[in-house]
Amino acid sequence: MKHKTEKPNIKAALTLATAALLGTSNIAQADTTSNPNTEESTWEFDSAFLFYSEVDRVSAAEAIFNATKTFADDEILNLKLTIDALTGASANGAVAQPNVQTFTRPSGKGQYTIAPGNTPLDDTFKDTRVQLNGQWTQPIAPNYTASGGVHISKEYDYLSLGINGNLAFDFDRKNSTFSAGFSFFQDTFTPEGGIPKPFSSMLIGDSSAPSWGDDFAETRIGSEDTKTTTDILLGFTQVINRRMITQFNYSYSMVDGYLTDPFKVISVVDGSSGFTQDYIYESRPDSRVKQSIYAQSLYHFDSTVLDVSYRYMWDDWEITSHTIDSRFRIPLGDTFGTESYLQPHFRFYQQSAAVFYQPFLIDGAALPSYVSADYRIGEMSTITVGLKYGLLVNNGHHLSFRLEYYRQTPTDAGFDAPGELKDVELYSTIDAIIAQVSYSF
Repeated sequence: MKHKTEKPNIKAALTLATAALLGTSNIAQADTTSNPNTEESTWEFDSAFLFYSEVDRVSAAEAIFNATKTFADDEILNLKLTIDALTGASANGAVAQPNVQTFTRPSGKGQYTIAPGNTPLDDTFKDTRVQLNGQWTQPIAPNYTASGGVHISKEYDYLSLGINGNLAFDFDRKNSTFSAGFSFFQDTFTPEGGIPKPFSSMLIGDSSAPSWGDDFAETRIGSEDTKTTTDILLGFTQVINRRMITQFNYSYSMVDGYLTDPFKVISVVDGSSGFTQDYIYESRPDSRVKQSIYAQSLYHFDSTVLDVSYRYMWDDWEITSHTIDSRFRIPLGDTFGTESYLQPHFRFYQQSAAVFYQPFLIDGAALPSYVSADYRIGEMSTITVGLKYGLLVNNGHHLSFRLEYYRQTPTDAGFDAPGELKDVELYSTIDAIIAQVSYSF
C-alpha cells in the first residue's frame, strides 16, 4: 500500500498514532486531511470475525469486511459488509414458576414447555442479518468536509433502509473541529405469525384443532408494521496538545411507529399465590425521544495510550443510563520479530427502568396504558472486561485477537413479589463471552 508522505497536522498525528488500537473510538474518526494534491492511495481493507455467546441463551457469529479508498483530492469511499447469524434461546418476558409452563411459539405453530423454576426461554430463536453501508467523504471548501452515506439491512422478518449526512468545519489551524450530522431510517417489521394485539392473551392449546387458525388470528392486528428513526449529532473535537485530544458530542434521536416487541409477553399472576393465570402480549408507546451527551479523551504517554469515555443518556420513557469505557494500550516491543501490544478493556454500564416496565401484572388489577416485562428496558448494570493482543505481520498488516467477559445483572425495580414468586429467580444474571479476530491490510 502507498501512504501519504506529507506531514499531517497535530490532530491527525495523534489520531494516526492511536487509530490502530482504538478502532471503535469516535476520535479515531477525526480529520486526517493533509495536502489536497497528495498521491492517491490504494485500497485499504479491514476484516473481523466476532463470536458472542451467552450461557444457555443467544449465540451470535458476525463477519465484517470494510474497504476504504482514498483518492488524490482527499475524497474517501468507504464500503462495509456485515453478516450476522444468531441462534439460541431468548427470554419471552414471562416469569419463572414452581410448575411447568407451556407457551405457543410466535408463529402459532407448535408449543414449548419450561421446567419448574426456570426463566421462560424460546429456544427456536434464530436469524441471519446482512447489512451494507456505503459512505462518501470529500472536502467541499477550505476547512469544510462533507460526508454522506446509505444503509441497508435485511433480516428474515426485518428490513432497514437509511441515509446519513455530516458536515465538519476545521478551525484554529485544524486543531479544532465542529461537526453536525443527521441520519434517517425507515424500518419494516414482518414478524412470523403477524403483529400481536396488545394485551390479548396468548392462545394455548391444540394447534391442530379446526378452529385454531381463526382463534389465533383474533390475537393479531396485521402482518407488518413500520417505524422511523431520525438522529441528529453535534460534535466538537479539540487538540489540547501534542499528546492529548478530546471530543464532546450531543445526540438527539426521535423514533416513531411500532416500538413493541412482537415476541414478548407478560405474566398475569394471582395476587396471593403468585401463580400465573394468563400470558398477555406487551404494549409500548409508539414514540420515543432519546438524548445523550458524550465525552472522550485520548492521551498519548511516551509509549502507552489511554482512551477514556463517558456517556449519559435519558429519554421520555424515563430510562437513564451511564456508560464508562476505557482502553489502555501497552506496547510490548518486538515479539517474535515484530512489533506488538496489549490492550486491556473495561466498560461499565448502568440504567434505570422504563416507566412502564413491570416484571408481571396482578390478576384483576386495572391494565396500564403500556407495559413490558422485557429485561432490556428494566433496571440493570453490566460490566465488560477483556484483553486485546495485536501485532504487525506481513510488511505492516495488522492482526489482533480480542477476548472479553460480559455480565449483565438485572435488579429489582421495586416490585413486591407475591406468593411463589418470592422463591423463584425473577431477575436472571446473563454471562457471555466475546471473542474477535481482526485483520487489516
